[in-house]
Amino acid sequence: MIAHVLHWLKGHPVSLFLSSLVIAVVVVVSCTGGNKNNMMTSPSMGTVAVSISDPPSCAGAVGAAAKSPGTFSNVWITIVSVKAHISAAADPGASGWQELAPQLNSAPVQLDLLNLPANGQCLLQQLGSASLPSGDYQQIRLILLANAATSMAPSANACASLGNVFNCVKDSNGLHALDLSSEAKTGLKIPPGQIMGGPLHVAADQSVDLNIDFNTCASLVAEGNGDFRLKPTLRAGVVSPNMTGISGQIVDSVTLKPISGATVTLQSQVAETAATTGASTGPGTIQGVVTAVNGTTGASIDATLSALQTVTISSASRTFTVPPFQNPASLTIQVSSSGSCPMGSPTGAFCGSYSLIVPASNPNVGTISAGKVTYTAPTSGDVLYTVEADATNATSNAAICSPSSQTTSKDLNGMPLKVTPGATTNAARIDFSGCS
Repeated sequence: MIAHVLHWLKGHPVSLFLSSLVIAVVVVVSCTGGNKNNMMTSPSMGTVAVSISDPPSCAGAVGAAAKSPGTFSNVWITIVSVKAHISAAADPGASGWQELAPQLNSAPVQLDLLNLPANGQCLLQQLGSASLPSGDYQQIRLILLANAATSMAPSANACASLGNVFNCVKDSNGLHALDLSSEAKTGLKIPPGQIMGGPLHVAADQSVDLNIDFNTCASLVAEGNGDFRLKPTLRAGVVSPNMTGISGQIVDSVTLKPISGATVTLQSQVAETAATTGASTGPGTIQGVVTAVNGTTGASIDATLSALQTVTISSASRTFTVPPFQNPASLTIQVSSSGSCPMGSPTGAFCGSYSLIVPASNPNVGTISAGKVTYTAPTSGDVLYTVEADATNATSNAAICSPSSQTTSKDLNGMPLKVTPGATTNAARIDFSGCS
């Protein structure tokens, strides 16, 4: 799995949670040198080299959220431009956009988001580089080639059998077009809040490596005609081509200022085994229903589910997200008029069901200090979870409902949400209202 940029990490003690989890840390690692050109720049100009990465974690996983019985093996997209602007509010037609990889304008690059290059690179693709005015660039846009485009094409097109198509996915059922919404016109927007460590700082007469992380697993949505639509989830950040391991800094998501004394959690997957002969083994399952209304009228939303556990570190409680044993794409469900609503649901509500397969064990907790990890034994007793649901607009991916985030730590009987190996626990219903 390619390490990718979600948070910057600093040289503080790092807390390590081990609990039958998938590695879901967020580090900055680069195993190849950058692709910077030795451009001549004036004192007021800097150089940016752009790469793209994605952890191929949903390759071969069942596309449950996409309601596909098949498995994803390839996701091809074709990129024609990467742009940056110093204004966070600049619209796609505003002046002042700077091309970060102008080479793409005449030679689009098609890449498979689920498969690494055969030469052993850990980045999917070096997209190009450019000289541009120094400054702090607040937003980035990735422009894809429209499926109906006729003026240009990549040198090799894996989607060619579908006709004039340049973005597509392949699962066990065959090849399907990957439909775009506005990505070929306005681009895939990476706003300031998704540029790790703050805006892209380009210093005069200096070079910087920018990596764009494409979360493929969370970006595919099935359509009724058998095709898929791209609902992109991206982040970006500056990386060092000579750095491996964990480094950097944690910043506040609002102020983008460094946070002193922050705790970082790492999660790793291990096989579950029986505690005693004949004991039930394996993970447990949390099932539940999400509803949405606007007044007494049902509302269509997307709801992204997360399973949370809480541990104690230095006498303080810490809550962390537990990566489930399933395709990450299946964590986003559609709440719509076609969903089945249980008795007691709000009047007129639209509903959607979810299922989270999670470790049925309490986590080990360890502290990394001076290169050593010191562990404490998992707490005994019940394995308790909290389920969080975040509501977004089904088409724009913007936050929706009031509030847009809800949690439950109870089961259907009002008892703590307890998970046991090999069993299913039914969580209390999560109800969203004010969903305009």
